[in-house]
Amino acid sequence: MRVHAFFKSLPFTADPYQVLAAEMVEMGRSVVVTAPTGAGKTLIAEAAIHLSLANRRRVFYTTPLKALSNQKFRDFGAIHGEDRVGLLTGDNTINHDAPVVVMTTEVLRNMIYAGSDLSMVDTVVLDEVHYLQDRFRGAVWEEVIIHAPPHIRLVCLSATVSNAAEFTDWLRSRRGPTELVIEEIRPVRLERWWSVWDRFEREVHLLPLYMEASGGMQPNAAIPRLLARRGGRRRRFSTPKRTSVVEHLAFLDLLPAIYFLFSRAGCDDAADRVVAAGIRLTDDAERHEIRRRAEEGTRHLEWSDLRTLGHDRWLATLEQGVASHHAGLVPAFKEVVEQLFCDGLIKVVFATETLALGINMPARTVVLDRLSRFTGESHEMLLPGEFTQLTGRAGRRGIDTVGHGVVLHSPFVPFDRMASIARLGSHPLRSSFRPTYNMLVNLVANYSRPRAERLLAASFAEFQDRRGSNRPRGNGRRSRPRRSTLLQRYDRARRLLEQRGHIRDWALEPGGEALRVVHSDLGLLLVEAIRIGILTQLRGPELAALVSAFAYEPRRDADELQGWPTEALEDAWSRLVELAEDLAGTERHHRLPVTRFPHPGFVWLAYAWALRIDLEDLLEEGSLAAGDFVRTTRSVLDLLRQVGDAARVLGNGELERTAGRARRAIDRGIVTAGGVV
Repeated sequence: MRVHAFFKSLPFTADPYQVLAAEMVEMGRSVVVTAPTGAGKTLIAEAAIHLSLANRRRVFYTTPLKALSNQKFRDFGAIHGEDRVGLLTGDNTINHDAPVVVMTTEVLRNMIYAGSDLSMVDTVVLDEVHYLQDRFRGAVWEEVIIHAPPHIRLVCLSATVSNAAEFTDWLRSRRGPTELVIEEIRPVRLERWWSVWDRFEREVHLLPLYMEASGGMQPNAAIPRLLARRGGRRRRFSTPKRTSVVEHLAFLDLLPAIYFLFSRAGCDDAADRVVAAGIRLTDDAERHEIRRRAEEGTRHLEWSDLRTLGHDRWLATLEQGVASHHAGLVPAFKEVVEQLFCDGLIKVVFATETLALGINMPARTVVLDRLSRFTGESHEMLLPGEFTQLTGRAGRRGIDTVGHGVVLHSPFVPFDRMASIARLGSHPLRSSFRPTYNMLVNLVANYSRPRAERLLAASFAEFQDRRGSNRPRGNGRRSRPRRSTLLQRYDRARRLLEQRGHIRDWALEPGGEALRVVHSDLGLLLVEAIRIGILTQLRGPELAALVSAFAYEPRRDADELQGWPTEALEDAWSRLVELAEDLAGTERHHRLPVTRFPHPGFVWLAYAWALRIDLEDLLEEGSLAAGDFVRTTRSVLDLLRQVGDAARVLGNGELERTAGRARRAIDRGIVTAGGVV
């Protein structure tokens, strides 16, 4: 087999599961691969790429995150040559006709619905396919699996899930011959530790969470006995300080480490405190190389912007071998940190849990600051599968023989609860599929009504629902081929679109055609705003400002807007609010979830940026992190492109031209740099 030549060319021996999965791909089958983080699933994708290129065919590699797409684009470019690898992420297009194209999963979904020519594509890699259960974006993965041309084989790569066989059965029912390949063994063994500060001995203790016993690995009984010791009126044991943990890990030669905190501010503060404490983790040569590469990685940013971003302070922290990593940082800063850490120059990264979602940053040790996190509504304890995902980066394959996962003591979490969470485990993959308005108009455009309903019934959500509803009930009878909750919701959404004039007799009206090219979760509201002229009278900066309300979602309750930049913008917002309330009323009438309202919290920033106000003046109050500003503005860029496309469909040339001017006004400086790979 050709794939064997690929594996023989490697400087290491591939694992049996990697070879097996690649063999299945060469035989023309789709595969589902579940394996622990760091087990080398990407090598299977590389084998699939090798096979496609050898056959003079194309391969698409999809990821859930733009940052991960950017990383894979760089990795594959280094392997296959920059001219043979492309990138499509919605706001970034590079070499789109290349034989190997990396993209976000939404881009592929949109290509399929648009009828793009995929005849030369023989393989699609769906990386992090367990994202299918994400309640906001998960439906995209199912849409790709359902609608992708039948000649395409799928390589689905997933973290460990407990119902992989069920998912594979569904995929087989949709795609034909499909094999499940499971790897349960971590390539690097994981040791789990409990860390506590002893006030009497004034030191950090590091004790194993689990011990070998006759019945297998059991929670370490010495820990609750230790905690039972009292120290008079003062507690003897407490959560160790982050600086103490870092010093102790350095003393034990357990660096580099990823230190997970569930707070952006906490990450920045922890990095600052380690440096302020005088902890130095690098030598002169390393500090020189860090400075050189950090300056090279930020050379495309303007100096005035670097000053606003606190570049000098950031660089000084890096030089000591310490960094923070979270979504509030601009892309260039995050990418520099990732590359320096992977090359062993950064020794400790304080990161939010978003780092666990696919970015390749293996470490010797992973520290969990706590076992609970704030979901936006309440504090919830981690699940064993989430603990496994976070600690999965501990242990660098080919470097470490053992990885270390460290959990810090908390007086609010009983030891038995801590031990139960730290049991390495997995959780079931549950579908989050639901018919969206954009999905429905694309079904109308591409299929007959019976065919569309059959496709909806072919979703993983329906597959799981049927398996659950077909179980015997109390009297042994099965429940009555009933119309499922999903299809009932589809019926209600279809009737709403008919009522509002986007569909008639299973054919698209102009509004429905426009809705096909708008992919925001507020797409229906945006198309109706375009259709009734709310956006038409706005100038470029005003349009950018109003469109930002569709892209911006505040991380917490934001203050109400104090005034509007222009009367025209205020009037457009008032009309938009009336339209949103009308749409919400219609959704309630049809018993559908109410579309979230647009939020004006970014309006002033978008307007001022379009008028070329400096970044320093925009962010001087610290109300928004620079990374959030860049990410939101790039989302506005993408949405303005969609507004232009929808305006063209609706024959509104004036709005199409204004959208182009608005894009050019905000695509500058640090925003443009945010799309540089």
